[in-house]
Amino acid sequence: MDDEIVLDKELDHLRTQHQRIDQSIKALAETPFVDQLKLMRLKREKLQLKDAIFRIEEMIYPDITA
Repeated sequence: MDDEIVLDKELDHLRTQHQRIDQSIKALAETPFVDQLKLMRLKREKLQLKDAIFRIEEMIYPDITA
């Protein structure tokens, strides 16, 4: 049970970070002179967070239909 609580907290943290980075990407994309390197780094970080979120969700909610 404790592991699930820890995973839920980590999942919330990762989702918050993912949302924050998504907002940063949108704001950066709206600027007249976009820093392409920074934009690529943010997108890469967002993708890494999405992968981490997926892994934790799989641990919490395993697909046991197989």
